[in-house]
Amino acid sequence: MQSFAVIGLGRFGRRLAQLLAEAGAQVIAIDCQKELIEAIRNDVDRAVCLDSTDIEALRAQGIDKVDVAVVGIGAAFEADALTTAVLKQLGVPRVISRATTTIRGQVLARIGADDTVNPERESAERWAKQLLAPSIMEHIALTEGYSLAQIAAPKSFYNKSLRELAVLTKYEVNVIAIRRSEQPAEGAQEARDTKPPRQFVISVPMADTVIVPQDVLLLIGSDEAIADFPTD
Repeated sequence: MQSFAVIGLGRFGRRLAQLLAEAGAQVIAIDCQKELIEAIRNDVDRAVCLDSTDIEALRAQGIDKVDVAVVGIGAAFEADALTTAVLKQLGVPRVISRATTTIRGQVLARIGADDTVNPERESAERWAKQLLAPSIMEHIALTEGYSLAQIAAPKSFYNKSLRELAVLTKYEVNVIAIRRSEQPAEGAQEARDTKPPRQFVISVPMADTVIVPQDVLLLIGSDEAIADFPTD
């Protein structure tokens, strides 16, 4: 089970915490305002009122053991930056911090933020999907309950044809295209080192199309089927 800390329970942080918890993830919600903690207490595993710049207070709540921490503090950039630094000091593997400007994003990156989020431009729903299924590189809703998604081909698919994989039968999704990187010819080490691989699209993959490492699959299917699609 994935574990998350969501720090700062404004509109974005509260919604993100709720979505992650609804998906079955373990969520610790943190804010310095008691009323915001009380409002979300029944929606997450744990809701704690504390100062997020206090490293020992965070450690006491097990924040050093979560997989991802999202810092959604919006009122004071100083608190946002200090919290980010403290989380990295605790050894949190991935820290995503709120940045409302490019400059602030650059500052947070220097402090150690692994990624930044701008709640004014990005929805909690989009981030919840990305955090819960990091292998899904892009997700576009087509109609209620059905989506188009780009997913890195799992290793278990390598060197197997679409016929062997029986994707539609086993996973209830259709592979409608494959994005592939063209590798330099064998022995062309210099080209491999100096030029990024050219990408091209197999727009109508056939049953005998073989999946190779670094392929990206373009899938269409129900949201449930895409969420259940293998990732390794």
